[in-house]
Amino acid sequence: MKKYIITLTDEERAQLHHMLSGGKAAARKLTHARILLKADRNSEALEWTDAAISAALEVTPKTVANVRQAFVEEGLEVALSGHSTRNHRGRKIDGECEAHLIAMLCQPAPTGHARWTLRVLADGLVKLEYIDSVSHETVRQSLLGNELKPWQEEEWCIPPEQNGEFVCHMEDILDIYTQPEDLKYPKVCIDELSKQLVGEKRIPMPLEPGKPRRCDYEYERKGTCNIYMIFAPFRGQRWVKVTDHRGYQDWAYLMRDLVDVHFPEAECITVVVDNLNVHVGGALYETFEPAEAKRSLAKLDLHYTPKHGSWLNMAEIELRVLSGQCLDRRIGEVRIVEREVKAWVAERDAAHATVDWRFTTDDARIKLKRLYPVIQSNAQPPASPAKRAGAKLGATEAAARVRQRVQKRTQAKHASPAP
Repeated sequence: MKKYIITLTDEERAQLHHMLSGGKAAARKLTHARILLKADRNSEALEWTDAAISAALEVTPKTVANVRQAFVEEGLEVALSGHSTRNHRGRKIDGECEAHLIAMLCQPAPTGHARWTLRVLADGLVKLEYIDSVSHETVRQSLLGNELKPWQEEEWCIPPEQNGEFVCHMEDILDIYTQPEDLKYPKVCIDELSKQLVGEKRIPMPLEPGKPRRCDYEYERKGTCNIYMIFAPFRGQRWVKVTDHRGYQDWAYLMRDLVDVHFPEAECITVVVDNLNVHVGGALYETFEPAEAKRSLAKLDLHYTPKHGSWLNMAEIELRVLSGQCLDRRIGEVRIVEREVKAWVAERDAAHATVDWRFTTDDARIKLKRLYPVIQSNAQPPASPAKRAGAKLGATEAAARVRQRVQKRTQAKHASPAP
């Protein structure tokens, strides 16, 4: 005699038949429903044994017995779905403690620590008596829910907010990028990159099946070199010049090459550069005779990106590509840098690679609205110097008339006869 006998009601039987006809439940749940229907004592069909049910549904006899027991002891829902495996323990860090955790994280890290870590945060919560005890893993899960990662840090070029000087230079550069290209008036972007020369002390071991290329951790410093990038984005061309250092003379010779070598037929060249101290016309006068310097400057129209706004210079984007595709390795000699860069430039020029710049002034006024100064609508325009002088003179005359009336009243009071 079976210990757990299943007796389904009409409502339960209808629910199981509806579930099986729909077929949208989990496979495990549907199998348990079939077990219950076959084991039902009130079924019109012959009563099935556990062995017969097991053979028909391809489950073990133990599964049939467990479904019987769950139905009798805990009801239909538990027999179909079983117990939830989810952890029902309460949260170790409640809402109040989580608020203290976020507030702590927004403060500088304690003395002796470069940044907040999970263990330092856990110790801080206990030390400040926000919680009795907590593990670093619990802190990690709490931060994960708030998308906070204190161990990460990113470097950004943060522009000043509500700065008229910034937006003035920004819109000037953006307007240049929207102008059509003219062969007589080309537009170029210029930037520079410092490359550290690093040589190998030991010959690296080449790549092998199952083993990456291996190089020794020791290296030899061999100074630095400077890489100038002249990028004509509307033509898909670039010119790279490698120099030993970066100074007034290097910049002056680069500008003269731009005028005489790269664009000799141009009437005026629009140049977008950043605010480096050597990017000035005076560098040409420091290097060449006045007539030669003036001749080169007459064909140059320099436009400067705003401070903390070097991302507006397309040459910076091209230099980033150069660094990632060509220079991201140990190179110990300037001649090797020149050779590798020359090959990279030839490949990029052959592919007519360029920058598809789509950010416009209209976009900036929407997406970077916080950078624009806020204009007070009820503010009065400043008075002209003539009006200010007139107002000052009028105030002086009014004060003099008041003093005269006071003096007359005082004299009349002293001159009146005594009663």
